[in-house]
Amino acid sequence: MLVVRDPPVSIRNTFRALPNPVAVQKTPWNKGKLVGQKPPLRFKEIWAIRIRLQLAKRARELALFNLALDSKLRGCDLVSLRVGDVAQGNRVSARTMVLQRKTQRPVQFELTEQTREAVAAWIAKAQLRSGDYLFPSRTRRSPHISTRQYARNVGQWVSSYPFLADVRRESSSVARGSSGPSVLSPSRSVETPSSLAGSRYPSTS
Repeated sequence: MLVVRDPPVSIRNTFRALPNPVAVQKTPWNKGKLVGQKPPLRFKEIWAIRIRLQLAKRARELALFNLALDSKLRGCDLVSLRVGDVAQGNRVSARTMVLQRKTQRPVQFELTEQTREAVAAWIAKAQLRSGDYLFPSRTRRSPHISTRQYARNVGQWVSSYPFLADVRRESSSVARGSSGPSVLSPSRSVETPSSLAGSRYPSTS
């Protein structure tokens, strides 16, 4: 007959001293962080960012910023725009239509004069053709900039403004909600600085 004996007291005490993995509490990932919908940028904040980009002669980012504000496109749609989507020949269109990747629905938007000038200046500087991506990537991994890069740009734009330095925009939704008196906001689903106008951050969905 097999007799099962209790383990020595020292072994029992060792197991009792081990922490219970279920009882261990982890710090929430969003503790102390600003999450959710961000407040839209105001006109003075938009102009401050725009002027900084102009003074720094950052043609690509200026075109990206203005286009995001006007189009209110998601980040995935904004970064994948081609030159032919917004320009015909050497002229940037005042109105265009784009098929959204997420909803498969067309969306029409107008481009303001300053946006057309910024986009035209970027196309000329980068020597882009009609079939090229409007914002090509500098690496070989992707033909155009990624939504992650777009979100980083939004964060840099926002942090460059003194009064917004403490508010990090972590998505591209900033732009999608900024079509009125306020504008720009980024998130995991990148949207545009057009959201920027209605929401401080463009979204990245």
